[in-house]
Formats: sequence, C-alpha cells, structure tokens
Amino acid sequence: MSVVLLAGCSISVPSDPDGTLDRVRAGELRVGISHNPPLTALEADAEPTGIEADLVRGFANQLESTVVWTSGSEAALVQGLEDGNLDLAVAGFRDDSPYTDEVGATDTYLETLAPDGSPVRHVMLVPAGENAFLTELEIYLAEATR
Repeated sequence: MSVVLLAGCSISVPSDPDGTLDRVRAGELRVGISHNPPLTALEADAEPTGIEADLVRGFANQLESTVVWTSGSEAALVQGLEDGNLDLAVAGFRDDSPYTDEVGATDTYLETLAPDGSPVRHVMLVPAGENAFLTELEIYLAEATR
C-alpha cells in the first residue's frame, strides 16, 4: 500500500481545469439557452425570460457577472459547452438527458410533472470537469429554490 502526501501543494478541491469560476467572477457568464417555456422563453428582441433565465440572472448577480446569452438548439448548446464557448446551458434539460453523459450537470434543482403525471427532474449543464464552477452553481440553486 502506498500513500501519497501533497503537503504544501496549492491544489484546491473542487477545481476548474479551465478556470471557469475565476474567469466568470466579475466578468462574463456565457449562457446558452433554448426556448422551452415556462423554464426558458425567447421572444424576438427581448431578454430571455422564464424560471431558469431568472435563476441564471441571480447566479450572475451573486458572481458580479454580466450574462451574455446565446440561443440555439440543445445540441448546439452542448457543443458550445464542449468547445469552451459557453459556461452554462439552460433549456429545461432533464436529469435523464443523453447530454448529461457528454458534459457536466447540476444536481436536480427543480421537479415538475410530465403530462402523464410522472416526475421530471431538471438540471443545468456546464462544461465537463469544471467542478468549482459546478459546485458554486449547485450551492446557489439549492439556496434559490428552497
């Protein structure tokens, strides 16, 4: 059995290999959004609205960030996260979405009911591996949705 000690290392857990949280704090929060009312709503020449858009604005406010919105299909948003062009994606994503295997996902922050009465658990998506950013977002969502 071997033991590795990292005394004196400046490693913090959780961390962001790409520095998302540090870059976003007091900077720009690049958010991808798709139309999926009432969670997200896009109208011509207007700021996005809906439950998730409001949560994103609250999170950005906490980080002293400016939200820069990009609209697109769910697939395009996930690609934007993978390419490093987006920090966060909202579109009423479900916890059982196949996209959660490709990028990072928050814990369920909201549960709604499908037309058949079954529960639908919603998550937001972030770039894979950006765990400090994800943790900060999850803490915010837990407090904001109590």
